[in-house]
Amino acid sequence: QVQPVESGGGLVQAGGSLRLSCTVSGRTLNSLNMGWFRQAPGLEREFVGAITYSGSNRYYADSVKGRFTISRDNTLKTMFLQMNSLQPEDTGVYYCAADPIGPFYSTNYYKADRYEHWGQGTQVTVSS
Repeated sequence: QVQPVESGGGLVQAGGSLRLSCTVSGRTLNSLNMGWFRQAPGLEREFVGAITYSGSNRYYADSVKGRFTISRDNTLKTMFLQMNSLQPEDTGVYYCAADPIGPFYSTNYYKADRYEHWGQGTQVTVSS
């Protein structure tokens, strides 16, 4: 059973940085495309970023481009989300999601229902 587990959330002031980690058990990481999503109170879950199984392609939501960076270390079975210049609107629960490699990922990586396995989430709160 593939199980992602997020860590690294917390409280930070606007303009600050955090690095989230997602460690996956149950399967080798190089067989999984990975994504980050977030959900603010009262809002739907939204796409943040994604990275293909090899790390060769990365995708970002427009709202985080230039501020967030996704990376992965397959030997550690861990994916990272480096978040810089955080703003209050970045507040939410951040979820890590795993997609066993399948077709058409480059066209629907941003869709939550693409991903089969989800972590429990980690809270990120940015104060103004």
